[in-house]
Amino acid sequence: MSLSSLSSIQAQLAQLAVATGRPPARLLAVSKTQPASAIAALAAQGQRAFGENYVQEAVDKIGELAGLGLEWHLIGHLQSNKADLAARHFDWVQSVDRPKLVAALARHRPPALPPLNVLIQVNIDDEDSKHGCAPEQILPLAELIAAQPRLQLRGLMAIPRPHTDPTQSLPAFQAMAAHQHTLQARYPQVDTLSLGMSADFPQAVSAGATLVRVGSALFGARPAKPASA
Repeated sequence: MSLSSLSSIQAQLAQLAVATGRPPARLLAVSKTQPASAIAALAAQGQRAFGENYVQEAVDKIGELAGLGLEWHLIGHLQSNKADLAARHFDWVQSVDRPKLVAALARHRPPALPPLNVLIQVNIDDEDSKHGCAPEQILPLAELIAAQPRLQLRGLMAIPRPHTDPTQSLPAFQAMAAHQHTLQARYPQVDTLSLGMSADFPQAVSAGATLVRVGSALFGARPAKPASA
């Protein structure tokens, strides 16, 4: 991780904002598998929002870095039995994709905390290996979320099929932007479209992303997981 990486991405987001005529997309630093020290170093350079995939790993880091005032997003698949931890420790859950999860997060969000910001994860390319709801399930899920006072519906998230040529992701990004517009027409508070990663975030922003999830371009390649004993 380096300050030059953060500055470079911020500069790209600023240039894309000028090109699209929209406010700059927010940068979510994907810090899964990164140590708390690496997150703290990036926070010291001004980065506030961090994305984690694994609930227990994140909870440990959230506790260790509690004094820094960071914003934490869960971007990985959430099992219902971990919903209580997610609801108590995260500011955002971007991977809501089924009614059972909506009910569990709402039930466990502490009244002393602000409502939990929620994005609906969409399986936009209909991949068997990907989590996320089908596009036709967006509005029924949104209705359930909007009915929960402990949850705040903020928008949509997707992880389209990866391509070696990032321009090939544009159709999926554009389809997500269309679903976002439909959702905003019904729920004016919706303001976040989470799309794009290190390799393709410029294409995502050009299509309408308001938040991009960048990991390797900030931190470098993720450390390998230790082999199981």
